[in-house]
Amino acid sequence: MTNLLSVAPLLPAYRYSQGEITQPLVDSLSRNEQTSAVIRRIHGATGVEYRSLVMHLDAYRQINDFTHANQLFREHGLPLALAATRQALDDAGVEPTDIDYLFFTTVTGVGAPSLDVELAQALGFRSDMKRIPSFGLGCAAGAAGIARVNDLLRGDPGALAALVSLELCSLTIQWDNASMANIVGTGLFGDGASALIFAGADRAEQPIASVLGSRSALYPESLETIGWNIGTFGLRLMLTPAVPELIHRHLADDIDALLSEHGLARSDVNEWIAHPGGPRVLQAFTDSLELAPGDLATSWEVLADSGNLSSSAVLHVLARHSTKPAGHLGVLFALGPGVSVEMVLLEWR
Repeated sequence: MTNLLSVAPLLPAYRYSQGEITQPLVDSLSRNEQTSAVIRRIHGATGVEYRSLVMHLDAYRQINDFTHANQLFREHGLPLALAATRQALDDAGVEPTDIDYLFFTTVTGVGAPSLDVELAQALGFRSDMKRIPSFGLGCAAGAAGIARVNDLLRGDPGALAALVSLELCSLTIQWDNASMANIVGTGLFGDGASALIFAGADRAEQPIASVLGSRSALYPESLETIGWNIGTFGLRLMLTPAVPELIHRHLADDIDALLSEHGLARSDVNEWIAHPGGPRVLQAFTDSLELAPGDLATSWEVLADSGNLSSSAVLHVLARHSTKPAGHLGVLFALGPGVSVEMVLLEWR
């Protein structure tokens, strides 16, 4: 089995209350008092109290096109990813040259070569280290990254792997788009990074937890439910109210299928590590899985403290679960474009 050695979540330096972020968006997006009231009501209902951004709030008005936004992603994203990865390496007690695999994920900036090349070179990773850059999994990519790293290390049990998630959602701002999806998105998403270090089963390092298994699911006829509409205007959020319905229809069966593969049931799970996608998503998780009101408390806390960090969000939740009694079982899960869900079964050590 694959062992988790460290989890290093990181938020950028510029921290604002929800109200501080809402006001400039009201000034830009609202055409009348009715629209202003709608923006304030929706932002106030997201469950988000604070968000951290990679730039001063005033600087976002200077973003003039997708080219500029993508340049800012590389400029501000690399230092954040470097800091998170350095912390994860230090916490795991391993050197950059020890890393055999690097799984890097983002859905808020693009490049070829992808940003992980600069990350690997700046940290001094070996030139023969194997890179797996990922784009398009969205909010599911943190969970998917753990699952795919587990797949890799099951076949290479003497290896070490790093998972790095970087999401600068703020740079996708659409100042002239007053659609409901954009109003919701500008009230929900924040910036952040996470880095995790994993060891194969033959390694001797002391783990936090072990990955027992994973499961993926792709839901039919939901292609345009979550994602980006990508054009000259940049990355424009695509988000419909159908997400909770999909959760109610499918999630419990998928979680049960993962657990049954290991002879377990939901009643055996001690920790539920859910992607903090928003209040309606978290409530749908709770209802569909028949959880107790406090079972997703940590996910609600992360949502309030930093917003939805896309792929990094569930990894920030995991970091707050890092010290649990040995033998505790946990299910980590996240929903993303597709619509897809990624689920991981963990046991604390």
